[in-house]
Amino acid sequence: MAAFTREDAEGVAFLRFDRPPVNAIDLAVTEELGALAGALAQKPPKALVLTGTGATFSAGLDLKAVPAYGAAERRALVLSINRMVRQIYGLPCPVVAAVNGHAMAGGLVMALACDVRIAAEGGAKLALSEVNVGIPFPLGPMLVVNDVVSGTVRRDLALLGRVYGPAAALEAGLVDEVVAPDRLLARARERARELASLRGYAAIKAQLRAATLAELDRAIAAEDDPILKLWA
Repeated sequence: MAAFTREDAEGVAFLRFDRPPVNAIDLAVTEELGALAGALAQKPPKALVLTGTGATFSAGLDLKAVPAYGAAERRALVLSINRMVRQIYGLPCPVVAAVNGHAMAGGLVMALACDVRIAAEGGAKLALSEVNVGIPFPLGPMLVVNDVVSGTVRRDLALLGRVYGPAAALEAGLVDEVVAPDRLLARARERARELASLRGYAAIKAQLRAATLAELDRAIAAEDDPILKLWA
């Protein structure tokens, strides 16, 4: 069963993560999202909005399924995560995350890989919980975190496992706006259109991300990642 549904409205594509109950990520999900983003890269819409279903944007890795993976599945998952992150982070069109609820671990990484993040008001938790569960970052997520999050916020988020609510995430620069839940998708669509109107957007986005994407491309081509030695 597909974990994502796509809708289009006036040139803006919407990808909705729909894998109840918490939109958790497993190997099939990373493959599906990577393929969807790859197809969008070949024929980009004016802009893309990525959001979740229910009270969760994404809770990150499926901790019921992934711990049972054997060595071959763990390797495949790491490499698939890197491909997925590369496809999202490298999309030429504007990408807006409409963070409808909790965004944990790999779920927050997906949001960070978007260009702009708009969160719904409320009790959502945003965190990189890898340090708490003892799962190191694959290369792609780590590169995105290093690119997007700076200074003590990166330390608090990735190394200390700090949990942010929407207001604190806004203050820390993890999200760009916080809006009422019933305004979230409309505001994300509006912001996506605003970004799409900028004539140099795709070219300058490519310049800003060139070094990070090149490093990730080298690892993907070599089918290598430092985490594989830890997960062997």
